[in-house]
Amino acid sequence: MNTKTEHSIVTRSEWLAARKELLAEEKRLTRQMDAVSARRRALPWVKIEKDYQFDSRKGRVPLAALFAGRSQLVVQHFMLGPGWDEGCPSCSFMADHTDGMLSHLAARDVTMLAVSRAPLAEIEAFKKRMGWHFEWVSSHGSDFNHDFNVSFTEAEVASGKVNYNYTSQPFGSTEAPGISVFHQAADGAVYHTYSVYGRGVELMMGTYRILDLTPKGRDEEHLERSMAWVRYHDRYDTGPAKSGRPSKEAKV
Repeated sequence: MNTKTEHSIVTRSEWLAARKELLAEEKRLTRQMDAVSARRRALPWVKIEKDYQFDSRKGRVPLAALFAGRSQLVVQHFMLGPGWDEGCPSCSFMADHTDGMLSHLAARDVTMLAVSRAPLAEIEAFKKRMGWHFEWVSSHGSDFNHDFNVSFTEAEVASGKVNYNYTSQPFGSTEAPGISVFHQAADGAVYHTYSVYGRGVELMMGTYRILDLTPKGRDEEHLERSMAWVRYHDRYDTGPAKSGRPSKEAKV
């Protein structure tokens, strides 16, 4: 067996000293994350004035109905455009973590669901294939995706300048990933409180948090794009993940 390693091999006491040094850094990071979370909660809100409508399994419903009786709503902007054969693999990777969270979020007054621009029938077909149970509605025919900067026209993409992640930048797809948060007040008014895009959506990718603990980490440095290894969960083989095939997902 090849026992060579690029890491130092030390005694248990030496390892413990190094681990405690790292622990101090981890605690500082935790406190910083707590402080940033407090600033996030303190952000001002924007009242939703437009009558966004969505196609759901219960028919055509307004944004307020998506809260399902709770006061907080988290939306995954899922990249599935009209006519796509499959949803974005990276967004699917995010969604693979959702079902297990739902009961816990509901206990904290939070409803979580996905929104895509594809028609509901196309959403339901892909959802059935993937075996997901979370609510997933269609914003087809609505300005919702465009207003929250996760859908772009072909002309916008061709121009090399779309408004994504709070800046004007080139983007290679008409659909983009994101997460948006809303609050519904006692009088029924709905407010937009937060949105995050780009690598910020990794907060839904619990798999990454575990990989970050391992010796090899995410092991993506040699890949053409960071998430090229990600597959739909029904497309992995029993061996090591191979490099990704071309797809419509954005580079997160």
